[in-house]
Amino acid sequence: VPMYGTIARFRVLPGKGKEMLKLMSSDDALAIDGWVADYIYQTDNDPDEFFLVAFFRNKSTYLANANSAGQHNRYMKWRALLTDDPEWNDGMVVVASGPQAHK
Repeated sequence: VPMYGTIARFRVLPGKGKEMLKLMSSDDALAIDGWVADYIYQTDNDPDEFFLVAFFRNKSTYLANANSAGQHNRYMKWRALLTDDPEWNDGMVVVASGPQAHK
């Protein structure tokens, strides 16, 4: 399951969690080359802290999206809801496990 992507840790401004989730959900209809999925986790300890896990088919499609004007525009709308810049951790998916991992 060779895929590439990022895990981002971020904090939303107080009271902006629902707005952020609505904004991120609106991307579902986008046709972004190589984009597989995004998952967003909200931590139990802090309702304003989230982790985004984004998957792309490979590194080249990930980088093409990351460097696109469309992604920059989406990022700026999202960034306006955050306390500070996200902590980005890019890398290759090296293992996928579980009953649904390969479907």
